[in-house]
Amino acid sequence: MSDAASSTPLQAYATLPGPPPLPLLGNAHQIRPDVFHQQMEAWAAQYGRRFRFRITNRTFMAVSDPDAIASVLKRRPQAFLKGSRLVQVARDLGIHGVFSENGDAWRRQRLLVMAGLDPAHLRNYLPAIVTVTRRLRARWTTMAEAGHEIDLLQDLMRYTVDVTTCLAFGHDLNTIEQGDEVVIQKHLSHLFPTLFRRVLAPVDVRHWIRDSETQKHVVALKEAVAGFIAVAREQLARSPELVSHPDNLIQAMVAARDTQDGLSDDELSGNVSTLLLAGEDTTAHTMAWMLWLMSQNPAALDRARAEVDAVLGQGQVPDNLEQIAGLDYLDACANEAMRLKPVAPINILQAAQDIEVDGVLVPAGTFVVCVMRAAGLDADNFEEPARFRPERWLQGDMADHSASANGRMFSAKRTVMPFGAGPRVCPGRYLALVEIKMVMGMLLSNFEIQKVHCETGEPQERLTLTMAPVGLQMLLKTRPGIAADERTSCRSTSESAPAPS
Repeated sequence: MSDAASSTPLQAYATLPGPPPLPLLGNAHQIRPDVFHQQMEAWAAQYGRRFRFRITNRTFMAVSDPDAIASVLKRRPQAFLKGSRLVQVARDLGIHGVFSENGDAWRRQRLLVMAGLDPAHLRNYLPAIVTVTRRLRARWTTMAEAGHEIDLLQDLMRYTVDVTTCLAFGHDLNTIEQGDEVVIQKHLSHLFPTLFRRVLAPVDVRHWIRDSETQKHVVALKEAVAGFIAVAREQLARSPELVSHPDNLIQAMVAARDTQDGLSDDELSGNVSTLLLAGEDTTAHTMAWMLWLMSQNPAALDRARAEVDAVLGQGQVPDNLEQIAGLDYLDACANEAMRLKPVAPINILQAAQDIEVDGVLVPAGTFVVCVMRAAGLDADNFEEPARFRPERWLQGDMADHSASANGRMFSAKRTVMPFGAGPRVCPGRYLALVEIKMVMGMLLSNFEIQKVHCETGEPQERLTLTMAPVGLQMLLKTRPGIAADERTSCRSTSESAPAPS
């Protein structure tokens, strides 16, 4: 039975307000993928917490109320699916995995991914994360001593790719030191923007007429991923005990593929590619936004540095989870950055059946756009919502239960939801927070931030499935009395062979 069955009359979808559409095109002429989130937020301010629009023959309902968003997210994957266009484009690009899968296939794949990213594994992963963090410190020390500005987002993306490949695949790509010589990063940087443009395009022409440049990246990434998989199979063949006790995520996925009714070869390859893409973008973008916001708020930066000095001391890199857990103010800074600059400001799903959404009867096949940031910027929920105030996350138990600006009680984390909610909540959220506090702890312990800036003043927001700051540069100065650290490399516990490029 559909969720639409209710004793309370539901509003008809066709009666919702929204921007006037053109014949045939609908509202396609108003959609720009790189600022799609801003368009949704502007329409929400104009038309209210729920509105409708159309891109050619695809109908959309957007919702910005956090309770309505949570209800939608929690009814995945039965009632709401990843959209058919997203699934098709992900398949075309060779990145069809747990991120874009639906139904039983999603359940099988998520079990494997969740097992590898479970919080219980973080203690085992920590030495590799520390090694990559020390390497980043060495690079930034060199840049600071030379007085060179750092391409902030590029360096952070190199860091997150190195962590992901060390933990998930047992390989050290070492993009921090090798930079553009690591070819795989060029392929990764091309695919997310391509995917999002095609998802929002009025007609997905590239499904039938392939872009030769994109196909080069698709083929090259598949070849690199095949190299990861081949090495994992060699490791399992040499050490059969790894089948039941794998050292990393790719070994677990390969073992499931080869010993049971697990992943197909295409699913295996798609999930490896998905993990690389997700590991590169989301955490790096969050750290970049966080650094920008802290640099614009000297009091917050000073308080964070004082906490780091008290927990770590000067010239250090966090090397245990107890230290990381002690960085409460940095955790508050991360939450505040994710409120103001969520890297996933939009979540698009498709109704699998006629269903109720925020009191509206939504027809099957309609796309539901969750406008994730609006509630976090609502003055009814947060006092001075435009200000960066990490202290708001330290007042009592605000994360779970707090009074809003107008006195009503609400849950801050269930209002902001930076990692989503429900069964498809981000499986890498614990790892992401460890990486954020690791890098920020290292940075504040070892360096003084001279400036974080871009040519346009405030960095523009660019959406390529995740929301990135454009053009951020950082200038550092080594804190007095702190020497440069030796460059290091991380190795898999079972294999030290170089990663395929």
